[in-house]
Amino acid sequence: MTDFTTPGFDHPPRPMAQRVGAVLWPSFFAASVATMVFFAFVDPLELRDLTFPHLAISRSSGYTIGFFTFWLATASSSLFTWILLRPSSRFNGPRTGR
Repeated sequence: MTDFTTPGFDHPPRPMAQRVGAVLWPSFFAASVATMVFFAFVDPLELRDLTFPHLAISRSSGYTIGFFTFWLATASSSLFTWILLRPSSRFNGPRTGR
């Protein structure tokens, strides 16, 4: 029979580098793919002319801004998934008699 009187962790805590890497590496990969697919169809200079015609943004700057925008979006998605998948035993107190 399972003893619910003592709280236990589902797994040992992970090092910070492993936790950060688990969020940043998949998001970096997804942002790379998204950037290649997006800019295969969209020219950064045409996008600049449609959105911010008064700014002097070069084609390589447009690629860079696009990549980091995709990386921010995918990193926030990975972070949110990581937050939702954390074990509940770390946040719930010990069960009291029922």
